[in-house]
Amino acid sequence: TPEQIQQFLDREQQSLKDMASNIIDTGATVIFCQKGIDDTVQHHLAKAGVMAIRRVKKSDMSKLSKTTGAPVISNLTDLSSDDVGSAGSVKQRKIADDDLIFVTDTPKASAVTILIRGGTDFVLDEYERSLHDALSVVRNIIEDKKLVAGGGAPELYIANKLRQFKLDKPAKIQLAIDAFADAIEIIPRTLAENAGLDPIEMIGDLNNAYDEGKFNYGIDPDTSEITNMEEKGVMEPLRVKSQAIHSASEAATILLRIDDVVSAKDLGGAGGAGGGEAPSGMDDMGM
Repeated sequence: TPEQIQQFLDREQQSLKDMASNIIDTGATVIFCQKGIDDTVQHHLAKAGVMAIRRVKKSDMSKLSKTTGAPVISNLTDLSSDDVGSAGSVKQRKIADDDLIFVTDTPKASAVTILIRGGTDFVLDEYERSLHDALSVVRNIIEDKKLVAGGGAPELYIANKLRQFKLDKPAKIQLAIDAFADAIEIIPRTLAENAGLDPIEMIGDLNNAYDEGKFNYGIDPDTSEITNMEEKGVMEPLRVKSQAIHSASEAATILLRIDDVVSAKDLGGAGGAGGGEAPSGMDDMGM
């Protein structure tokens, strides 16, 4: 009946009002909700001076909880004043065409948001990638606490150590070590070439510096000379340098293995020049 429908609607409104009252009674002035907020609830909250933000991402909810000290509540009936966090300021600002909420001066500032702006999506993606790389470098330094000089200094140092290491090895092994040393030395050579310098002359100057124990000296494109990279502040995390050499070595090993397979195929064995079917697994490798 119409009366029953009206009773149902009144009961619904009262239930929503009770939900808003539970929040207001805690003394909270701002509420963040992961899902939607009913217009009626938002109306009662606004009348009480409570700022309500809805459809907040789960990851942002977690960060807000950590930084403000307020737990994430799923049941309003258990809500109390002990569940209220704190922040110095919660403001809405318009950035470009978006309305953003800024939560600042929190007691546990363990989460920080970096706002990136750019003219196009491509520029923004590039900014984000560069910022991510920079933060990763800082993380690596904090975790490892180890740095090496830039300017090609560690690569040339490794190349020289490899050439000393090969001296008591068999002839064939020496060739392999020499090739690896030459590959490592490509870094300072390329740096010199890109700076418009004579790579042979710069490598010679670096070797002379290393003979004097100046292992932090590298190529400075600004002055076209070799300089103490540590004093100049040109340093790199050890983890990045180690990973680059490791990845390059793995790539070279893969290419050498493929070359071996192709060469063996031409020797005339099964699946080679002598005819016959390809060995099992060749088709899967795309050979």
